Amino acid sequence: MDLVLLPAINLALAMFVSAIVLLIVGQDPAQVLGLLIKGAFGTSVGLSYTLYYATTFVFTGLAVAVAFHGGLFNIGGEGQAMLGGLGAALVALAWAAFLPAWIVLPLMVGAAMLFGLAWAAVPAALQAWRGSHIVITTIMFNFIASALMGYLLVGVLKEAGNMAPESRAFGPTARLPGMHELLGWLGLTWPRTPLNLSALLAVAAAVGVYFALWRSQPGYALRAVGFSPEAARYAGIAPRTQIMRSMMLSGALAGLVGINEIAGVQGRLIADFVAGAGFAGIAVALIGRNHPVGIVLAALLFGALYQGGAELAFEIPGFSREMVFTLQGLIVLFAGAMAQVAAPTLARLHRALSSRPAAGAAQHG
Repeated sequence: MDLVLLPAINLALAMFVSAIVLLIVGQDPAQVLGLLIKGAFGTSVGLSYTLYYATTFVFTGLAVAVAFHGGLFNIGGEGQAMLGGLGAALVALAWAAFLPAWIVLPLMVGAAMLFGLAWAAVPAALQAWRGSHIVITTIMFNFIASALMGYLLVGVLKEAGNMAPESRAFGPTARLPGMHELLGWLGLTWPRTPLNLSALLAVAAAVGVYFALWRSQPGYALRAVGFSPEAARYAGIAPRTQIMRSMMLSGALAGLVGINEIAGVQGRLIADFVAGAGFAGIAVALIGRNHPVGIVLAALLFGALYQGGAELAFEIPGFSREMVFTLQGLIVLFAGAMAQVAAPTLARLHRALSSRPAAGAAQHG
């Protein structure tokens, strides 16, 4: 009920309120919903863009969820993703000119995870040993990461003769193949879109997080600290160690955003490649109930909103991007911030329905 039914009810409430808002502004809700679904899933191009956006949201949603299970609220996904992209770019700029792709690409993935991990480790250490609040420190580290990226792209890594704040283009061995190339190798025709093989990396990350948290002793220890640090300490589990583990794994997952954007699409380091995905990951994790399966589904929902919303702005006269943001905000409000509003009523209904057979059986006996 908590993982499936409650999010479905919250999403239905969000769509109902969205329909009322659309009627107020003079739009047909059925037309808007139909075009949104068609734009997100109705064509191979739309589906590819939806999956491309969803890939990034899977990484950031998993990052938030892992920290949450450790009892921490990681709001530093933006900065950790920026540093992940920086790590991947440094590997590409240094070695892509003379190393083959089968060496460069794994090194870029490892560097992205390592840089994101290191950026998350500092707030984690401050929380574990100095008692600094993780929300405050991770927010501050987002600003520091943004300033660092600006400095590097303007004064250090900027391509000579290029006015834009971006690095030079990577060598061909640092480019992650697109999904159309993979499907072409298999004899299938697919349009050229930003969707790339990092989508498979996102699936592997979701599976890995599930087994790490729910099918391993370290994962059990991490979740125990998240439920009750004092009880975990009494059982012999060191909360400081688990704080470091959860935040470092969270940062490593957020760093993988750089693989999707830097290695898979841009082919160079640019300033704003994260584009708010770290904050969107918070909503994805909340909607997905901090479970990998739910996060994948929530990421698909947000990917559909991003892609379908772009189609709406083109297809419907007078339907602005601000209306798209309103629809996205309502879904976040009901499925995220107000996720537990319907829970008490749902629980009472469940108790009433489940008690009826027992009462009938007792009376019959």
